[in-house]
Amino acid sequence: MNDSSREPQARVMIVDDHPMWRDAVERDLVARGYDVVATAGSVREAVDRARATRPDLVLMDMNLPDGNGADATSAIMLTLAEVKVLVLSASSARSDVLDAVKVGASGYLLKSASAAELVDAVEATLRGDAVFTPELAGLVLAHLRGRVDTTNDPASALTPRESEVLRMVAKGLASKQIASRLGLSSRTVDNHVAATLRKLHLANRVELTRFALENGLD
Repeated sequence: MNDSSREPQARVMIVDDHPMWRDAVERDLVARGYDVVATAGSVREAVDRARATRPDLVLMDMNLPDGNGADATSAIMLTLAEVKVLVLSASSARSDVLDAVKVGASGYLLKSASAAELVDAVEATLRGDAVFTPELAGLVLAHLRGRVDTTNDPASALTPRESEVLRMVAKGLASKQIASRLGLSSRTVDNHVAATLRKLHLANRVELTRFALENGLD
């Protein structure tokens, strides 16, 4: 592909808990002229380093030691609304693909992709295209079609983890208590609460509790 079709010096962050894989992806991207501004191996590192470096695009793994790629994507996009996220994962599980899409990922690529396919996917994502392999695109299309039947159910926009946190908020648990029960940090719980408030167009935990009670989520 002609280099003129790619945004020059696009800033990229790579999130994966396997250093050798991160290094290999970084080499492939740097060789094509991308500026890899940060790498991270966990949800917490990803959120902190994204805020510090403000990349144009994040390559996100789904399986991380302190959470998953959907958690990290949601938290990053709360701070960096314009950032694009392309998931690069070994998992083709339906739940992982849909969780990524629900929180705003622009595409989902399997790690079996070649270096050329990866670079093409990065370029397409930066252009604003949705990037999915044909089999994964089928999953996403089926999900989007199904949303027609759930438009009156705002909770359908929540990830499983956000729904879990919402139920605990409705029971009156504080962030530290929720974090202890779920094995997360308090900050990660707060990120989930903030994402849920945004998706449901609510202002605070009181309104979250009311929503949960009214919708049978307590």
